[in-house]
Amino acid sequence: MSAEETIEEYYDALRSNDPLVPYFAEGDGLVKVGISERLVGFERVAEGLREQTETTTDWVVESRDLRVSERESVAWFGDAVRMAWTTEEGERHDFETRWSGTLERDGKWRFVGMHVSVPRDL
Repeated sequence: MSAEETIEEYYDALRSNDPLVPYFAEGDGLVKVGISERLVGFERVAEGLREQTETTTDWVVESRDLRVSERESVAWFGDAVRMAWTTEEGERHDFETRWSGTLERDGKWRFVGMHVSVPRDL
């Protein structure tokens, strides 16, 4: 499976509310930045992803400009993604987001860094 296919599979897992932890590399150097959080280290990222899966539903993930560069054991990507979900309290969130990140291959491609942000008009 290519790095691009792994990213697309991750998007599918997010839409399906499937476990996301297997897409991330173990280690203290892992960093995942979301719209409202910064998680550092595999244990904290795994905890955050499990909580997200348990407390959100009805995900929409619309990739609009996925660009991936891949080398033998490292890949990086950027994308523009419409992302929406519903919280367990029934609150709906909908954002146009920017994604970027790095993956490393050690048998299987896994994220070693991910950044998701919302553009802000200045």
